[in-house]
Amino acid sequence: MFPTDKSESASEYVSRIIRLIRDSGYQYQLTAMGTIIEFDTMEQALALLQKAYEQLEYDCQRIYSSVKFDIRKGRTDAMKGKIASIESKIGKVNN
Repeated sequence: MFPTDKSESASEYVSRIIRLIRDSGYQYQLTAMGTIIEFDTMEQALALLQKAYEQLEYDCQRIYSSVKFDIRKGRTDAMKGKIASIESKIGKVNN
């Protein structure tokens, strides 16, 4: 999620959202082109998405957001598990 009506660099605005995610207590992984967050429920995901939007709406006229949901019941700690599964096959993938 970032504004499209500001300068080329959106880090000032994205930082607001990352701080919100960090402070939320949910497991997350920041990447260069997006952020992965693990939730237990859809309600939790949508509530944090709403709060993220609210971080930008007061001073941004146009906000872009791309969201994907991968819901698998009974699974926790999926971020680490998915990476571990690949690494068990080919070795370490991240430096």
